[in-house]
Amino acid sequence: MLLSATPPPGPRPAQETRVREEAARHRGLTPPRTHPLASITWLGPAASNPALAYRIGGDPADLAESVRWIEAASRLPHWGRAHMPDHDLDAGWLLHHLALTLRWIGNDLPDDVAALLRYKLLIQGRRLYDFAVASEGRWWSSSYWQNHNWICYAGLATAGYVLGKEAWTERAKSNLATVLDVMPEDGSHAEGVVYWRYGVPFLAIHLDLLAEAEGVDWWDRGGFMTNTFDYRLHQSAPGFAFTIDHGDCHDRRSGHSAGLYYRLAAQYGIAEAQWLGDLASGELLRAEAEHSGVRPGILPEAYLEYLWYDPAVVAARPTATRAFFPDLGLLAARTGWDADATAVSFKASPGGGHRAWETSAKHRAELGHETLNQGHHHPDSGSFVLLSGGAHLAVDDGYSNRKRAEHHNLLLVDGQGYADEDRYHVYEGIPFERQARQRDVLVGDEEGWAHATAEIAAMYDPALGVRRLDRTLVFTPAGRLVLLDLAESEEPREWTFLLRTDRPTEECDDGSRLIRSGEATARVRRLAPDEASVRTGVMEVAANPTSSTPELRLTRTLHTLDVTTAASRAGLFLTAITPGAACPVAGAESAELSELSEGYGVRFADGEESVFLSPVARRIRGEGLSADAAAVLLTAAGAPYVVAATRLELAGRVLLDAADPYTGKVG
Repeated sequence: MLLSATPPPGPRPAQETRVREEAARHRGLTPPRTHPLASITWLGPAASNPALAYRIGGDPADLAESVRWIEAASRLPHWGRAHMPDHDLDAGWLLHHLALTLRWIGNDLPDDVAALLRYKLLIQGRRLYDFAVASEGRWWSSSYWQNHNWICYAGLATAGYVLGKEAWTERAKSNLATVLDVMPEDGSHAEGVVYWRYGVPFLAIHLDLLAEAEGVDWWDRGGFMTNTFDYRLHQSAPGFAFTIDHGDCHDRRSGHSAGLYYRLAAQYGIAEAQWLGDLASGELLRAEAEHSGVRPGILPEAYLEYLWYDPAVVAARPTATRAFFPDLGLLAARTGWDADATAVSFKASPGGGHRAWETSAKHRAELGHETLNQGHHHPDSGSFVLLSGGAHLAVDDGYSNRKRAEHHNLLLVDGQGYADEDRYHVYEGIPFERQARQRDVLVGDEEGWAHATAEIAAMYDPALGVRRLDRTLVFTPAGRLVLLDLAESEEPREWTFLLRTDRPTEECDDGSRLIRSGEATARVRRLAPDEASVRTGVMEVAANPTSSTPELRLTRTLHTLDVTTAASRAGLFLTAITPGAACPVAGAESAELSELSEGYGVRFADGEESVFLSPVARRIRGEGLSADAAAVLLTAAGAPYVVAATRLELAGRVLLDAADPYTGKVG
C-alpha cells in the first residue's frame, strides 16, 4: 500500500479531502533556511502529503508544494540539532516521509531536485544505519519496547526499500522480528497512550513495507499488533475525546491515530477500530489537532488515512466495558462509553510490563545489552485513575522528568515512595526481584463488576521492612469504587493514603471529602481507620517532554489529599468513592461499613450493591453470609460474583463448594 500509494479498493471521499487539505495547509509558510532549534519531524509530512495529493489528482500546485519542502529538508546539513543530530527521531521521520515522496513522484520532480533528494536520503540513511550498528546494545538501536526504535528503523527501512539498500532493510527487518517477538501478546504498552499513538503507527508502517516489498506477512507475529487496538480502546476516556493518562502523557488529548485505527481495522476486521477511525478523523479531528501537545500531531497522518482506509470494513461502536491486560497488569472498567459515564483504570506490573522486564534481564545477562529504556514509565503500580461526568476526578501526573510515587494515587510508607525514585529512568538498575503484580482479577462484563489486588510491597526500600502492601480495587456495576489497602511491616510505620485531583477536595460535615471538576463530582468516604491525620496541599510536576526542543516546559498542578495513620506494624485503609454524589444530606447516597466477624464489608444505598473482601485470609463471615473467598460481590437483584472462592453460603443456601478457587458469577 505505502510504496505503491495504492489503497484498498472502494470510495474514500472523506480521506481524499483530508489529503487535499493537508497538502495545502503549509502553503502560507516559508520553509526554514537553517535548522531551527526545535524538532523538524514535521518537514517530512509537509512534503509527502502534497506528493500523495499530486498522485491522486495531478494538480501541479501540489507537486510544487512538495518540491518546496523537499528542497528545504534536503538542504539542511543535518536532521536534528539540539539532540543527537542525524541519529534519532528527526532522521527517522524524514527518511520515511521523503523516501516515500521520492517513490511516489520522483519521475515528475525536476531533475536537480530528484538528484538532491536521492543524495540526501543516501547520506542520512547511511548516518542512521552506521549509528544503529555502532550503538547496538545501547539506546534506541536495541530498545525494543520504545518508540525511538520503531520510528528510526521504520524510517531506515523505507529509505532502504526505495533506494535499494539491502543492508538497511535487513537490519531493520531483523530488529522488527525481535520487537514483534518480545512485545506483550496482550497488546498493552507501558509508555502509555501518547507514545502508543506516536510510535505504534511506525510498527504498522514497517509491517506494511515488509509485506509489499518482500511478500513477508508478520502482522500476526507475536500477537501484539493483533490485540493492541483493545488496549488503546480501553484507555479512552468516556466519550473518546480524552485519554486515560498512565505513563508520560503531554496532555489528555493526545491519543488518536485515525490512520492506525484504519490499518488495524483492515488487517484484522475490527469493526470498533473502523468506527473510532471515523470518529477521530471526523468529529474529534480539529480539537485533537488544536489541543494535542504531541507534534507533528494527527493532521499530518492524512496520507495514512487515505492509504489504509478500507471501505469494506463495517464500523461498529464499542460495547465491551471491562478489560484486563495481564502483561501490564492493567484493569480497565467503565459504566459505558458516553461522555458522562464513569471509568477507572488500575495497574500494577514490573517496569515495562512482565515480558519486557523478564526479557530485558535475559538480554542483560546473556548479551550485556540494555534493551529496556524506561524513561516514559512511572512509579505507579497500585495507582488508579478515575473519570466520571466528563471529567478526570482522581488524576495522574502527566509528563514527568523526576518521577515519584507521591505524584500518583498511591501509598507512602513513613513518607517514602518507591525505592530509587525521583529520577527519569525510575526502574533503571533496580533488582530484578523488585516487581509489582496483580492477582485475583475479575472482569465481569456481563454484570459489570471488576476486581483486582495489586501487590506493591516490593517497590519500597527494603530498609522499611514492608512485608505486605496490597491494594484491592473493586468497581461496581453502578460505577462506585471500593479500595482496601492492607499493609504489614517489621517495625511500626506511618502509612499514608494519597489522592490527587485537579481541584482542591472539599470537606463535608461528616468528614468525607468531595472531589469536584466542573459539574462532575465524587464523594470520598474513609470507612477505616477511624483515626488519621488529613492534610491537603498543592504539588507541581514539571517536565521537558522532548530533548529536541529544550525550551519546551510542561507543568501540571496536582491538588493533594494525604491521609496518614499513627505508626503501627499493620496498616489499613478502607475507602469508598461514589461518583456523582454530593456531601451527604438526608436521603443522600451513602457508603457504610457492613458488620462482619471476619473480613471487610461495604454496603451502598441500603444494600443496592455490597462488597465483601478478605484478600489475605480469604474468610468472610457475617449475618447470612459465609464464604471462603477473596471477595463476594452482591447486587440486590443480580447473581453473586466471587473471587478466588472455594465456598459460598448465602442466606442459608450453599451456592458454591469447590476444591479449586473459582472466580466469576455464581449460579
